[in-house]
Amino acid sequence: MVVFHDTTAPKGCGGRKFCAEGLLLDEAGEAHRPEDVTWLLPFTPGKILGVALNYQDHAEELGLSRPEEPALFWKPNTSLLPHKGVVLYPKGARFVHYEVELAVVVGRPMKKVKAKDALDYVLGYTIANDLVARDYVTNTFRPPIRAKGRDTFLPLGPFLVVEEVEDPQDLWLRAYVNGELRQEGHTSRMLYSVAELLEFISEFMTLEPYDVLLTGTPKGISQVRPGDVMRLEIEGLGALENPIEEEP
Repeated sequence: MVVFHDTTAPKGCGGRKFCAEGLLLDEAGEAHRPEDVTWLLPFTPGKILGVALNYQDHAEELGLSRPEEPALFWKPNTSLLPHKGVVLYPKGARFVHYEVELAVVVGRPMKKVKAKDALDYVLGYTIANDLVARDYVTNTFRPPIRAKGRDTFLPLGPFLVVEEVEDPQDLWLRAYVNGELRQEGHTSRMLYSVAELLEFISEFMTLEPYDVLLTGTPKGISQVRPGDVMRLEIEGLGALENPIEEEP
C-alpha cells in the first residue's frame, strides 16, 4: 500500500496530481490508482482558525444575526483528518453537521498586513470539512470547543493547491452526502473576504507559514449519521471524501 502525502499539486493540473486515465502521480512521478493509496494530510498545519457565520444565508438558516466583526474560533490540531479518513460520530449525539469550507494556507509570516497585500502572503488553498455536533452548542459561548473541536472533526485536503487559484472569491463549493447534493454556495457571498479576514487577524496576531484559516460555510447544512459518506468539492481544488462511523 502506497502512502500518498501530497505537498503541492503541480501547476496546470487543476489542483489534482493526476496523470492520464485518472492515475495519481507521486513526487517521483510514479503513477498509482487512487484506490490503492493511503492518504495523509497534504501538509502539517500550524495554528487553525475558523470564522463563524461568514455567509449571510448560513446565519439566516441558524436564526442568527450577522456578526459585527469576524467571529473567530480555534480548531485543535487533534481534530485533523486526511482524505478518506473515518470521522467518528460521538455516542449520544443527534445533530452532527458537515460544513464545506475554503481553507487558506499562509505562506510567510504576516503581521499587520493590509487587505490589498494579504493574498501575496497566501501559499495555497485546500478543502476543509468543519464538522460540528450541534447538540453541544449552547448560548453560554460561541462556538463551544466541545461541539467543533472533537477528534476527527476537521477533514482537510486532499491537496494543497499552489499558484492556481486566481481569485479565492470566485469559487463554487458543494457538499454531497451519499451522492446527494446537500449544500452549494459561492465564495463571492462571504461577508468578509479572504483578504479582509487576513488583515483583521494579522492586526493582532502573527500568522505563520502553514497556519490555516477556515473561511466559513454557506447555507445548506444538514444531519449526517454513521454509515454516511461525505464528499466536499471546491472548484479547482478537487474533492474531499470521508465516511462516518460511530465512535467505539
